[in-house]
Amino acid sequence: MARQAIWPYKKIFPALHFNGRTRTSHFPVIGVAKAGWNLDQLKERARDSIEKHGGIDADAFAHLMSVLRYVDGDYADLATFQKLRQELGSAQIPRTTWPFPPSVFPEE
Repeated sequence: MARQAIWPYKKIFPALHFNGRTRTSHFPVIGVAKAGWNLDQLKERARDSIEKHGGIDADAFAHLMSVLRYVDGDYADLATFQKLRQELGSAQIPRTTWPFPPSVFPEE
């Protein structure tokens, strides 16, 4: 399995879980990575993160799992963004958080 980013693991999943508690998230949550994962693996990663960094609220977690999606792809590949658009469905004004990996930025 590919090296896993720490920031999304410690921060993003617990924050999305909190949004589920407050019922403010009515939009798809789409994880994008070049990890060779599937949606079930992302859900397990989210569960592990939330258990270790805040604790699970059953209703909020169920809500997050219902809106969580996954796109496996490379940021340098246009097809990744086409898959992302497909997963967005009818979302009109998506909220974004882009914790890009260092490999996306050119070396100086």
